[in-house]
Amino acid sequence: MQSRRSFIKATTLASALAIAGLSSFAVSAQETIKVGILHSLSGTMAISETVLKDVALMTIDEINAKGGVLGKKLEPVVVDPASNWPLFAEKARQLISKDKVAVTFGCWTSVSRKSVLPVYEELNSLLFYPVQYEGEELSKNVFYTGAAPNQQAIPAVEYLMSKDGGSAKRFVLLGTDYVYPRTTNKILRAFLKSKGVAEADIMEEYTPFGHSDYQTIIAKIKKFASEGKKTAVVSTINGDSNVPFYKELGNQGLKASDVPVVAFSVGEEELRGVDTKPLVGHLAAWNYFQSIKNPTNDAFIKAWSKYAKDKKIPGHMDKPLTNDPMEATYIGINMWAQAVTKAKSTDTDKVIAAMAGQTFKAPGGFTSTMDKENHHLHKPVFIGEIKADGQFKVVWKTKGPVQADPWSDYIPENKDKKNVPEKK
Repeated sequence: MQSRRSFIKATTLASALAIAGLSSFAVSAQETIKVGILHSLSGTMAISETVLKDVALMTIDEINAKGGVLGKKLEPVVVDPASNWPLFAEKARQLISKDKVAVTFGCWTSVSRKSVLPVYEELNSLLFYPVQYEGEELSKNVFYTGAAPNQQAIPAVEYLMSKDGGSAKRFVLLGTDYVYPRTTNKILRAFLKSKGVAEADIMEEYTPFGHSDYQTIIAKIKKFASEGKKTAVVSTINGDSNVPFYKELGNQGLKASDVPVVAFSVGEEELRGVDTKPLVGHLAAWNYFQSIKNPTNDAFIKAWSKYAKDKKIPGHMDKPLTNDPMEATYIGINMWAQAVTKAKSTDTDKVIAAMAGQTFKAPGGFTSTMDKENHHLHKPVFIGEIKADGQFKVVWKTKGPVQADPWSDYIPENKDKKNVPEKK
């Protein structure tokens, strides 16, 4: 009898709330706000993505230690899509529909982001994407905290062409075979041609995810570079293939003084398992390096080092490393928390409105600003040389943050596109 009476009371309450326009889920007075973490913890991309899961959990702990958001603690829901692109979409739907997360922080490759994008748009949920990408996309449901091509790829190639960068005249565009490298290289090829570089002076090569034998490709690069003009390599290799690629560079004695390599997806974490002594002088272009000196970065590194030691994170207990996508993850989560506080709600559309113009003091030594229209961060550009200890020495940087231009001018069909997210 008691259970029946309780059921009737609950049903009556639910009906009253439904009339008031509130769902029974909203009424359940959740004690936490669930947030999704969607990163590959296994497979070819685990080398890069696992640490983003860890820094996301650290950031959530920091926010919770300060009282959480809207008086509630954040509750992370971690899933592993295992470097399996269709599985990313399944896990994204699970996070939104089953786990009821308010937001997701995740993905690394553009193919994983494109896999989940229809899910976030269909269910009107939010994804914060923390890695550089090829541009050519603006979604209402995504905030892009990594670099667009004009915040990484174009400045890097301009540097290689400059006197300081070695005055390169020939270019090898080497990447993993998927959308980000191919589209970025389409943009770079058009950019190079606009600067007078001949078709014969551009070599383009791709390898599959997980590729491990770079002996033949490095030999081809050496032959290409021996034909009279200063040559540079632009690498968009992603994931664990970077380890055998850089080992083979060392094996074949391809030194930075002869043929410099600039990478867009290699940072401190990817170099962890490589003997970096033969790689000294090779380059990476990012929006952050661990070696940048300022009080905010010192505090970020200190916090990460303590967290890694406390949580016994493999590799990081003895050698804690930070990198660009970790910083972008850290910025994105903090900005989302600020926007929720401003909106006084986790409602997607209210948070989107509140994200416009959000700022955050970034470890990279600048105030990070979310563009009021195009959902991209304004970011500085740094080019660093690999040092013998696996860190980077900054050899070039912009004067300040650069506004993202997702639609590259070097792709003709972009001329009529606007820099504003499409409303769904």
